[in-house]
Amino acid sequence: MLMRYRFEIGCVVALLACFLITQVELNRFYYFAGFAILQYVLISTAWNILGGYGGYINFGTAGFLGLGTYVAIAMIQFYGAGIIEQIIVAGALAGLLGLGIGYITLRLKGVYFAIATLAIAIVLETFVNNWDYVGGAAGVSILPPRTPELLGITIVDRKGGGIFYNNKEFLFFLMGALAIMSVWIARTVEFGKLGRGLNAIKDNEEAAECMGVPTLKLKLIATVISGSLMGVAGAVFPSYLTFVDPPTAFNLEFAVNSLAMPMIGGTFTWIGPVVGSILLGTVQQVAIVTISSEINLLIIGLLLVIFVTIAPHGIVGWFMKKNK
Repeated sequence: MLMRYRFEIGCVVALLACFLITQVELNRFYYFAGFAILQYVLISTAWNILGGYGGYINFGTAGFLGLGTYVAIAMIQFYGAGIIEQIIVAGALAGLLGLGIGYITLRLKGVYFAIATLAIAIVLETFVNNWDYVGGAAGVSILPPRTPELLGITIVDRKGGGIFYNNKEFLFFLMGALAIMSVWIARTVEFGKLGRGLNAIKDNEEAAECMGVPTLKLKLIATVISGSLMGVAGAVFPSYLTFVDPPTAFNLEFAVNSLAMPMIGGTFTWIGPVVGSILLGTVQQVAIVTISSEINLLIIGLLLVIFVTIAPHGIVGWFMKKNK
């Protein structure tokens, strides 16, 4: 019986591990680096639902992420919304954006679809640049509450009986929970009817349509799920960074990473983006400390060239081939 639910048990263990890490006195950099890696697990897993399973290469990650970020900022500015409210609303609106944009762009294919999704991020960034309510081009500072509560329980403030010592630890745990949730969703999609339909679309969309597969419907569902998860990832950003401006929220590095990490790990399975995110995210965080943050894109490019040459199906695909 336990073997049947081993994945679910693994998710619970991973969540417990995230919580236990927050209860240990560590250098604050480890929480910062861990948050970034977990965020990339969430983003790359979300990208892979449409880009990996369905074969539609999406460069609009920064747009959905930035939308989630600025929805959260607008909610904080308007009435001081809590982090859970920010996540729910940002995810819902990003999903609606995915539905609307998907209905227009999913009739395009290949490079035309990729360019159309890239334009989304540029349009949204231009809009936010001129929206003074959320700081405009100058950016905005967000002060986290001193003792945030959830369902009446004090979350942060160990002296006052809270669960976490400070806000950074709480947000690290929250991002861990969201990353685990995204992996569970991706695995459910992969082994369900949606995943099988998306794989048929990826192999040959015209043949799938002839066999009665509702291709547009499945692609729209995938776009909504993918966009929602990206919006959720962006919603936590303002509380963590405390200062956000449009170039940060709509940074095209997110789009590059969200594509590179699944490709390095393997796009055909849920675990590929996780492996790629942990590997590439860790290398990038080490590079930030030891070399320079500007070297990150060079690292991504070099690793992509290496893995596309040596292991075109990613790390997971390479190991599976070796074990056959």
